[in-house]
Amino acid sequence: MYLVTGATGDIGSKVTELLIQRGERPRVFVRDPRRALVRFGEQVDIFVGDLADSASLQPALEGVDAFFLVTTGPAIPTLDETAARAARAAGVRHLVKLSSMDVEQGLAIGAWHEVGEAAIRASGIPFTFIRPSGFMANLLAWAHSIKAEGIVRASTGDGRRPFIHSDDIAAVSTKALTTPAYNGQWLTITGPEALSFAEVTARIGAAIGRALKFEFVPDEEAHRRYAATGAPAAETDAHVALWRAIREGRLGTVTNTVDQVLGRPPIGFDQWLIENADAFR
Repeated sequence: MYLVTGATGDIGSKVTELLIQRGERPRVFVRDPRRALVRFGEQVDIFVGDLADSASLQPALEGVDAFFLVTTGPAIPTLDETAARAARAAGVRHLVKLSSMDVEQGLAIGAWHEVGEAAIRASGIPFTFIRPSGFMANLLAWAHSIKAEGIVRASTGDGRRPFIHSDDIAAVSTKALTTPAYNGQWLTITGPEALSFAEVTARIGAAIGRALKFEFVPDEEAHRRYAATGAPAAETDAHVALWRAIREGRLGTVTNTVDQVLGRPPIGFDQWLIENADAFR
């Protein structure tokens, strides 16, 4: 029996679908049951609750063997600790956490995941940590400025990031969830190449047949722009720190872990562009 949190989000929904394709009937733990019903129909068992409320999580965990945990935001450490303790008490035999490659630098959002990982280890539950690099899907946030101005602004300079396809994150997560082979391990997964934001901008432009411009902005400007979206201060600070680390060349390492786990190369950025170019037109 498998339980998936974040099941209506990008990675959680793909993990759920992969489990269904394997012939499983997973449980999903969601806040909005209607979205889960629209996405999966009658192929899953839907449990409603919030990870911040361990009492709401307990019924979903009863009889579960493996648990896929997705948490976000500054509350990651608390949510991870609560979920791990509840899972251990319920007799769950394996917890797979969607973490971040940035844990290895101990910075920004990765720092939240680092504390969350420590809480899971301390709980004593068998674990696997999935540590992806930056999601290709997150680049869709550029769509507005590209369509409106033909410009991408970032404080990353010439720094590189080995962006990874969500399908690869989900496939590795599902493999870890359905086998004990990776218990006690962390899997750092990346795409096949590290690209600068300027190179990504140029490739998007080529895909949509439009000349686009990458514009470097200082940290202060990046902070102001992100804060203007209404994001909390802690989240804004974390993103600016992340972009600075990219600029400093600290997050450009490419791994071969996807190939090792799945027996095939990771999906490249050009394939992602084929699938998503219309979003930038």
